[in-house]
Amino acid sequence: MASRTMAKRRINVTFPDTVLDALAGAVPDRERNGFIVRATEAALRRERLRRIVEDLRARPAWADEDHPDLATVDDVGRYVRGIREASMPRTWEGMLGEAGPGGNEPAR
Repeated sequence: MASRTMAKRRINVTFPDTVLDALAGAVPDRERNGFIVRATEAALRRERLRRIVEDLRARPAWADEDHPDLATVDDVGRYVRGIREASMPRTWEGMLGEAGPGGNEPAR
């Protein structure tokens, strides 16, 4: 497996003493950089999601008037069943055909 090297930069970040003390108590010295990077990545994912949700609240992706055929729970149920039925083979031969060569062999 080839190793990918990412460009890295050093930054200067100031933490409150209480946070650094908690970090020192929870994460060994040589693992702190990775811990902080992973925590920052997770916080950035949450922030991106927050912004997406905020944007969707301001400008919804769905408008009921654009989908009058999906006005009730029963309408949605029929729609979903139709999609499932259209994408699923109706015979064992069809399922084996979708699996491709060796499709009838047990998974390893």
